[in-house]
Parts: sequence; structure tokens; C-alpha cells
Amino acid sequence: MRALNLAVRFACEIATVAAFVWWGWPWIGWLVGLAVVVFWGAFVAPKAAWRLPDPLRLGCELVLFALATVAFAEAGPTAVAVVYAVAAVVTALLVRRWPEPVVTRS
Repeated sequence: MRALNLAVRFACEIATVAAFVWWGWPWIGWLVGLAVVVFWGAFVAPKAAWRLPDPLRLGCELVLFALATVAFAEAGPTAVAVVYAVAAVVTALLVRRWPEPVVTRS
């Protein structure tokens, strides 16, 4: 189950960027998508240099997922937004139950 959750989580992370790119196509979408990638890589990802502690990290994840849900709803079918929102929130909560592997820096 842990591996499945991590796979769904990764898919949600990619979908988050895709939502912003789709919503703001072409230029605004790419810029917002790039900003999300940089933020996630710096503060949320397991290998992030400045990984935020929970519950702050969970809050940031949920805000990004909520904004991506709005972007999906604005850009395309509402069903896509609903499926994405459910998957993103469930995986964000489950990753606290079955933690991601975190790389420690030496």
C-alpha cells in the first residue's frame, strides 16, 4: 500500500504542475508551473534542502492542491478537478501514515 500511495502522490504532484500549465496556457501557465516546481523542490520534496516540518508542510501541500483543483475546474471538466482533489488530499494524508523516504544529508 505504501508504494501505491507514493505512486499516486507522484502522479498528483505532476498533475498539480499540469493543472497550472493548462489553466494559464501558454506563458502564465508555464511560469506558475515552474514556480510550483521550485517551491515543491525547495520546501516539500523528500530531498528538499529546506524541507518544512509538519504541519506547515501539510498546509502548503493542501493549499497547492486546492489551487490546482481550482485551476482544473477553470480549465476543464469539473470531474477532472473532483477526482484530482480527492486523490491529492487522500495521498497527502496517507503520506503522514506511511512516510516518504527522506534522505539525510551528511
